[in-house]
Amino acid sequence: MEVLISISDSISEDEVIDIYKTNKWSSADKPKELLAALNNSHTLVTARTSGKLIGIGNAISDGHLVVYYPHMLVHTDYQGKGIGRKMMEAMQSVYGNFHQQMLTADGEAVKFYQALGFERAGKTEPMWIYSGEEH
Repeated sequence: MEVLISISDSISEDEVIDIYKTNKWSSADKPKELLAALNNSHTLVTARTSGKLIGIGNAISDGHLVVYYPHMLVHTDYQGKGIGRKMMEAMQSVYGNFHQQMLTADGEAVKFYQALGFERAGKTEPMWIYSGEEH
């Protein structure tokens, strides 16, 4: 299976919602807002095979020092094949030298990000106001 990883690829609502639904992310319930958020990200990375969107991630950044990775998803049918790693490598090509790279991870994602060099942020506590219910 050949996978094409791209920065700033165009995306459609239907293909994006499919990935979010298969991963049971509540943002799939707000398709217009989700698409607008992704399209207005500092960087958008996608993974495709035979033209089909199978992975998507985004970054919000000041462009110089700090980057936050809010979304990084691979379609459940394609997980465990190194696609997420390749997507993060693409992000690292943009943000690898930044002073601070942040993300929030839970469940199996914690081990994935630890394997990429991320670690708990000192003694910080994750905090949010969140309207979803999947966590």
